[in-house]
Formats: sequence, C-alpha cells, structure tokens
Amino acid sequence: MNRGVKKWNYQDRIIAPSLLAADFGRVADETTRAINAGADWMHLDVMDGHFVDNISFGPAIIQAIHETNDVFLDVHLMITRPDHFLPRFIGAGSDLITVHVEPEADHDVASTLKAIREAGCKAGLAFNPATPFDAVVPYLTDIDLLLAMTVVPGFGGQSFMESVMPKIEEATAYRSSHDLAYHIQVDGGIGIETAPIATAAGANVLVAGSSTFGAPDMKEAISAIRGA
Repeated sequence: MNRGVKKWNYQDRIIAPSLLAADFGRVADETTRAINAGADWMHLDVMDGHFVDNISFGPAIIQAIHETNDVFLDVHLMITRPDHFLPRFIGAGSDLITVHVEPEADHDVASTLKAIREAGCKAGLAFNPATPFDAVVPYLTDIDLLLAMTVVPGFGGQSFMESVMPKIEEATAYRSSHDLAYHIQVDGGIGIETAPIATAAGANVLVAGSSTFGAPDMKEAISAIRGA
C-alpha cells in the first residue's frame, strides 16, 4: 500500500487515467497499457447507483488491478455510506481513498477521513460542481488530496465545466495561506485543451478518461496533457 506516494507533492503534474473509460473486459491489460503510456496513478471511480445515477465496479476490480500491476491506486468513492464499505476498499489495495463531502453521501466526513489515514491510506475529499468551497474548508487540514469535480459525477465523456475554476483558485489560496500541502485534483472533461485551464487555477492531479484511453496513441495523449 502507498506504493511510491512519497515521489509526489502538490508541485508535481500527475496524470491519472480513469479506468471508467477503459475496456472493462481487459482491466488488467488496460491498466498495464496506461502505465506503459506514462500514467502516474490509476483513477478508479466506484459508483453505487445511489449517490450517483450509475454503477461501475467494486473492491474486486481494485484488488485485481492491485495484484496484476504496480501502480498507485487512486480510488474515488462516489457512494453512500463510504464509512461502512471502507474496510473492503482498504483491503483491496487502495493507496488513496477519496470520499464526498455532500450530505447525500451519508457519513461523518471527519471520522471517515480519520479512518482512512489510520489504515495507512492517503485521504481525499471530493466536492461536486454545485457544492461551495466552504463545505470542504473544515476538513482541509485532514486530507492529502482535494478533488474538485469538473462535471456532474456519474458518467464519463461529459464537457468540462470551467465555472468550477474559481473554487480551485480558492483551494489553492487556502492551501498557501494555511501552510498546507494537499494535492488539488480535477476530474471531468480533462484533455489537451482543458488541462491548461485547470492547472492555471492550481490543479496538479489531472484525471483523464476518454482523452487517454480513447486516444489513437495513449502515450502521445498523456504526454500532451502533461505538457499542456
């Protein structure tokens, strides 16, 4: 667990292809393809059909990737009661687990973040486009990563919402003024054209699904996003 996490800090540009855009019939091979193409992390979107209107996969897929590939596993839980399911995702080999701040997630956010870190994982907190930055402020001293959704969560292939950028700027300013070191991640509609907008606002971890797994040349796509 926590393979290679000390390699990265919030000043690094990190590319995290989203498995949601991969061929689900070949998840281990698709992960290998992403690693060989230059991926730093693998972003794993877990959806339960309750918190968001879609269902993806659970701990078994994460464990399969963990056992077949050596890559940092960035697990995003878009589910209700993440506190209840947390031990299963920890046991599956997650390196970083991100939970949502919205009330619909139905958990004690502070307690869940504490449990994640006590288990030896890195802790992330996500918030949706409609959720104000103030909602995450009470927890910013307890996280390793803040995920700002740049689409309405649930389905891949959506258009990037530039309207979220002021909240990323707020998160960047707050981090600096409070001497914190959390990563700022964006997820949704990230590609060669939108990556510079997100990084200019302060994001350093770029989740890219369709623009990487769906590209004619994945290595070229990742390189282009990293250098954009």
